[in-house]
Amino acid sequence: MAMYAVAIDQGTTSTRFMVFDHGGRIVCFDQKEHEQIYPRPGWVEHSPDEIWERTRTVIRDGLRKGNIGPGDIAAIGITNQRETTVVWDRKTGKPYYNAIVWQDTRTDQICNQLAQDGGQDRFRPQTGLPLATYFSGPKIMWILDNVAGVRAAAERGDAIFGNIDTFLIWQLTGGTQGGVHVTDVTNASRTMLMDLKTQQWDTEILRIMGIPRQMLPEIRSSSEIYGLATGDLAGIPVAGDLGDQQAALVGQTCYSVGEAKNTYGTGCFFLLNTGTEIVPSRSGLVTTVAYKIGAAPTVFCLEGSIAITGALVQWLRDNLGMITSSADIEALANSVQDNGGVSFVPAFSGLFAPYWKSNARGVIVGLTRYVQKGHIARAVLEATAWQTREVADAMAKDSGIPTESLKVDGGMVVNNTLMQFQSDALGVPVIRPQVAETTSLGAAYAAGLATGFWSNLEDLRQNWQVDKVWQPQMDPTEREAHYKLWKKAVTRTFDWVE
Repeated sequence: MAMYAVAIDQGTTSTRFMVFDHGGRIVCFDQKEHEQIYPRPGWVEHSPDEIWERTRTVIRDGLRKGNIGPGDIAAIGITNQRETTVVWDRKTGKPYYNAIVWQDTRTDQICNQLAQDGGQDRFRPQTGLPLATYFSGPKIMWILDNVAGVRAAAERGDAIFGNIDTFLIWQLTGGTQGGVHVTDVTNASRTMLMDLKTQQWDTEILRIMGIPRQMLPEIRSSSEIYGLATGDLAGIPVAGDLGDQQAALVGQTCYSVGEAKNTYGTGCFFLLNTGTEIVPSRSGLVTTVAYKIGAAPTVFCLEGSIAITGALVQWLRDNLGMITSSADIEALANSVQDNGGVSFVPAFSGLFAPYWKSNARGVIVGLTRYVQKGHIARAVLEATAWQTREVADAMAKDSGIPTESLKVDGGMVVNNTLMQFQSDALGVPVIRPQVAETTSLGAAYAAGLATGFWSNLEDLRQNWQVDKVWQPQMDPTEREAHYKLWKKAVTRTFDWVE
């Protein structure tokens, strides 16, 4: 009898294979990083072939670590870095070009051209999204226009598109030997090509962007059997598919209207469940699909997407050599009492929510001779908390629901100093669950629900347990003074790129 549900969590910097028991506890896992490719300033790419190779490796090594066979597994869920765009040949399985990562800004001019008729919100009524380099549609346009032979291949049905979830499901279910070409509503909602109301590809947007319909995967729910795996997981249903942030919402069991979570990874992603209602944003957020469990009605959410948080810590480590491992930042930040007057706004890929300014670039302001590396480290952590505060304010404005507490997850939540400062910046309790890997857990939940491993959402709620709660300690007057200074620093990033 199957005892486990598993998840393949293909993130921006690494791929993980995680095995969960019925109680939602981690049984074993394996993880491998992949190369970050920077061909030009603002360009970010991954090798799809390397990602698929890493995926096979972590599956094999994860099964070996847990001494687990395919017969022990009920279902496979997929979760992924969302807007990262792959176009490959359905006959050979070979990518025509590297995956263009969600952080990449090369489509800036394409977005500006599209915005000439109707402005940045041209497609927001249909898609819930502003015109921005973040989303997949303009990336597909760039590949069609700049990679020789791809447009012709797309028109004859050979070149197919997917975000990473689609690419992995296709490979897992057989690839060139009958691989299934599908995506789920959460990933489709990040392409800027799907109509939120119909949850189908929007014919008019495809026409405007010049994207052949036959390139696109079939849109399915987040929890159903898409096909059976081949290889090391042969015969197991591939039955869950959620973009990483929506997977974390499901893993955090935010199933009621008004429940919210924030995931601290490469970027930060704050999602608020708005139920079956599509809530348009007027405050710089995006309206997106939260999840769709089988035939049940689709659930929507508001999202505040922040491009650079954990990536800023990596930058401090890899580019400046100020720390030797990401975990070192906490001790360095705690070597000083405060930020020494420094604010760091990491607009490396422009600013996402709530500004959507692709021409912004990162700044460090308030430097004096007094400042040393501990102050910089503290400003790096504070940048994550203040960016989250800006999104929380926008969330309350759009939804009318103030943030009363915040469930948190992701790699950065082990940093107690950051979590305390996050509580101080918001003025509300911050709650970390016992299983912080909620992205993988959410994908496993979606797959397990589709195959009967879990019965219903209430089953999943029973699994969620608190690990730690941080209460705000900062004086409210002091908090607002710091926040005012932060917002002033943000304005210094605007319009940097001519």
